[in-house]
Amino acid sequence: MSQTTEAAKTEVDEAKAALSAKQQLETYRVYVVTWNVGSRFPDNISLRQLLGLHDVGAEESEEEKAHLPDIYALGLQEVNAQPQQQVLGLFKEDPWTHKAKELLRNYDYVAIKTEQMQGLLLSMFVRRKHVEHLHDIEAEFTRTGFGGIWGNKGAVSIRFTLYGCGLAFVVAHLAAHDHQLDERIEDYRQILENHHYHVKRYREIYDHDYVFWFGDLNFRLEGSDSASEVRQLVSDEAQHEALMKRDQLYHVREQTQQAFQVLQERLPAFPPTFKFREGSSEYDLKRRPAWTDRIMYAVQPLNRQPGMQLSIEQSSYKSHPVYTISDHKPVTSDFKVKLYPSVRVPGVVFSSITVWKIGDENTVEYKKQAEFEEGPNDWIGIYPLEYASLADYAAYEYVNQAESPTSSDSNHEPDPFDTPATHRRGRHHHRNRQRLRRHQEANSQEQVRLDFADDVELRHGEQYLLIYFRSTGIRGVTSLAGISNAFVAEKRRGSPHRTEYHVD
Repeated sequence: MSQTTEAAKTEVDEAKAALSAKQQLETYRVYVVTWNVGSRFPDNISLRQLLGLHDVGAEESEEEKAHLPDIYALGLQEVNAQPQQQVLGLFKEDPWTHKAKELLRNYDYVAIKTEQMQGLLLSMFVRRKHVEHLHDIEAEFTRTGFGGIWGNKGAVSIRFTLYGCGLAFVVAHLAAHDHQLDERIEDYRQILENHHYHVKRYREIYDHDYVFWFGDLNFRLEGSDSASEVRQLVSDEAQHEALMKRDQLYHVREQTQQAFQVLQERLPAFPPTFKFREGSSEYDLKRRPAWTDRIMYAVQPLNRQPGMQLSIEQSSYKSHPVYTISDHKPVTSDFKVKLYPSVRVPGVVFSSITVWKIGDENTVEYKKQAEFEEGPNDWIGIYPLEYASLADYAAYEYVNQAESPTSSDSNHEPDPFDTPATHRRGRHHHRNRQRLRRHQEANSQEQVRLDFADDVELRHGEQYLLIYFRSTGIRGVTSLAGISNAFVAEKRRGSPHRTEYHVD
């Protein structure tokens, strides 16, 4: 065989291998939590059992760490439901998200997005190694309580694309009381009709490759038994299956198919999670016990590559009776899903940075990969190396606004995470030159240089990194398009000067 023929065969084999790698499926874990916390705070409780983590002091092997969930979805109801707490919530991170974040950061998780509507809260956490592959993060909400005015009932959701697949997480709190079944069905329909995203291929909830729908759905048991009679039946394991057949959610999903019929659920093998006397695991007989707190899921197996079906496996589904602060018991479920780890989306590649000179203007340089399209509100954030949340940026600069010499006076801050920010706006830029310069290269890539202001406040000796966000604006769609190497911030020595960093 000639060298030319061998070379051609090698190229074909490499192309086939690359295509096979792109289509290869791998397993990832998703851990979902739902809990009606009854307006209580997490001050004196541990979230370790709730999140499936070891007790304090327990040694974890590398194998155990490798089997930690890739994604956490924490869905809570009746959080900070009092009006005064709603006002306070505008100015600081809610205590539940904060507590979960501080625990999960020890396991290398990052809070990527939190969405709250009144007492309904959804917080998403992802292992750090996956963060740079997150795209099209978007939140949505639908109010259903009091005609949709107050928002005490309804749903909030967060969707994103990871490794070529769209995932949607919907946490809901539906109408209460035994006789309100029709209202719960109507709530479900309103959520479907009013929940719309702005991502191609994923406009509606059920367009997604994977859907997780959970919350205090408030479905009760059919029948006229008294609360004490239902409690007696609950205590008899032989009656469990018969009770589940009377479950309203099972009825509307499996039999009448009036609601949630697209979703699947392993029927609960745990006792009803409502209603308990607070501070105990004894049922409060003011209400009939019911499985109000549920987790459902769906997969669209043929959404992606032909012949390589997506799949989902529910590994666990359980309640946690140890938690007694509210009249509900939390429920968790662990899933295994298939994603395409080799799928990559065009982004930006930062040039290497070694030192950030505090007190100087610093120029960041990056290349836009071919096919990468800037959004109207793209920005670059400076983050501590061990950031625990995408809301933890120390400073930022907008990309497109930087092309205007006066853009540093803009009153807009990047708000993809709905988090108030404290930031140096770059008041000390030289007014007579543009802060962003572009150079088109022959390979269709564009080289960009962006100046950061000399009043960016970083800590001397600490490490940071840059993250490029592609953003369509407030409450818009946000993607991570690139993360830089780590660099050290050092105080300025001598007179001010502008430092530039170039490709190695």
